[in-house]
Amino acid sequence: MSQRMTGAEAVIASLEKEGVDLIFGYPGGQVLALYDALYGNENICHILARHEQAAVHEADGFARATGEVGVVLVTSGPGATNTVTGIATAYMDSVPLVIITGQVPRSVIGTDSFQESDIFGITMPIVKHSYLVKAAADLPRIIHEAFHIANTGRPGPVLIDIPSDVAAEELDFEYPETVNIPGYKPTVRGHARQLKQAVALLSQAKRPVLYVGGGVISAGASEQVRALAESYGIPVVHTLMGIGAIPTDHPLNIGMVGMHGSMAARKTINGADVVIACGARFSDRVIGDADTFAADAKIIHIDIDPAEIGKIRTADVPIVGDLKTVLEELVAGLEKNDVRLDTTEWVEQTAAWRFEYPLGVLRTREGEGVSPAAVFEFLNRRLDPEHSIITTEVGQHQMWAAQFLKRTQPRTFLTSGGLGTMGFGFPAAIGAQYGRPDCMVICIAGDGSFVMNVQEMATAAVYGVPLKVIVFNNRCLGMVHQWQKTFNDGRYSQTELENCPDFTKLAYAFGWTARRASSNTALVSCIDAMFDSKGPFLLEVVISRDADVLPFSVGGHDVSSADGQDAEDGEAAHGGAAMPLENTVKLVDNLLERVNQRELWD
Repeated sequence: MSQRMTGAEAVIASLEKEGVDLIFGYPGGQVLALYDALYGNENICHILARHEQAAVHEADGFARATGEVGVVLVTSGPGATNTVTGIATAYMDSVPLVIITGQVPRSVIGTDSFQESDIFGITMPIVKHSYLVKAAADLPRIIHEAFHIANTGRPGPVLIDIPSDVAAEELDFEYPETVNIPGYKPTVRGHARQLKQAVALLSQAKRPVLYVGGGVISAGASEQVRALAESYGIPVVHTLMGIGAIPTDHPLNIGMVGMHGSMAARKTINGADVVIACGARFSDRVIGDADTFAADAKIIHIDIDPAEIGKIRTADVPIVGDLKTVLEELVAGLEKNDVRLDTTEWVEQTAAWRFEYPLGVLRTREGEGVSPAAVFEFLNRRLDPEHSIITTEVGQHQMWAAQFLKRTQPRTFLTSGGLGTMGFGFPAAIGAQYGRPDCMVICIAGDGSFVMNVQEMATAAVYGVPLKVIVFNNRCLGMVHQWQKTFNDGRYSQTELENCPDFTKLAYAFGWTARRASSNTALVSCIDAMFDSKGPFLLEVVISRDADVLPFSVGGHDVSSADGQDAEDGEAAHGGAAMPLENTVKLVDNLLERVNQRELWD
């Protein structure tokens, strides 16, 4: 039976029907009715962010950590436009969000009225779908469709723009039980002919490789990837977004491939004769030069989004479909045809490369601060990988975290991969903590990234969110600084942050607990204090400006190259090629007199 209510009340009732119990947002004039309808609601918790961009990142972190749809509610004009970076971040990384924005009344749309912006048009390139609601009666259908679109097929953000007079308009509320969207029918099962071709190609493979991206995690297909790898002896390389799809310490996991990936992973992908690309889009940061990436391999590309297949690298066997379903169908086909792969020598070779080319960072001299590698070693020793979530900001610290942290579960390493958004990791950690209260959530940040949404320290303090933040303070924009050192002859144009805040005092001002570690010796007690803390905690780690991310290859160049140029005058001149570990060690020994990178942490 229908119930008479306002459009604003219908929005809240619709969210309840979708099972939403958490909203991130910021009120304003054109959403007064929506917030009034939310007032006193016992079924939906609203988290008041301190900035609309941060609200979207918080919903994003919640969605990545849980696989559920994150929900955002903000007002019109600047409230809506402040969400753009967050929406683009979610769009690039295929994260399901529903963003509800207020809009000026229908009668004045297009007149440049106070706090009017065409958020429908502004966000069109960065949403999966969007709505401008023209009648309150359409709200239940639109909201039901929005959640369906956001979390089916390739996930992504959906925007609903609601004029304030629509929110005030009355309707007979009845929530639809089904969704009927002509033209929107994501393919789930793989095409039988393509699957047959994939089975035939794999049956002849001597050096197969699974190339795993974030789509594996979005599709919930981690178990299927692992089963395929283990059953047929197939080494795995993963992208930044694929971290956690298979445990980092799994013997078949050769490591991350790409600009700052391991040399072992690069050798593996470029030595393959068949590459099974699973939910990976052949990003320029991963493949470098498309003509030389896995140049001798046949490509089986599996993706839910047909637009990704063949966009950058031609697929010999394209398969459109839900990754979890397609992998199950592929394994069934292999079993039906009694396919047995002899990959013993190949697996031994890739394992040897993994041992021969361990990852490393430039260590620090006495008095130059903390070794970044030490931080991650202590975290690996203390963290329960099944009950901890890492979020990152963007920069050197992000790559070190990707290289060194042990992750065994999907949805436990949350980072901005496609857009590379500084300011993402901290608010995303707040959302992740709400989504997974059973987990310890730690944000790995840089001094540049952290201040971009530092106001969310108030959000964490007010709500008692017990997340932890580790700020690597090198008093510069580290990754850009490293590029300027490498390519601009050390001309550090606007990348040195001499007047950064005192992060510990800043934390105290927001009601947080904080510690600073400026040496490896001090780090131990600081890490202990962080793990013992029951509330929000900030650990500032002072590191050297000279600590670089290695290996380092340049987008658009051949990442398979094992040659690196010698550096002069202490500069890490990596040229256009990936620098292998042995050359990096020589660079460290001869030019910077640092500890040999082959000394791995036990």
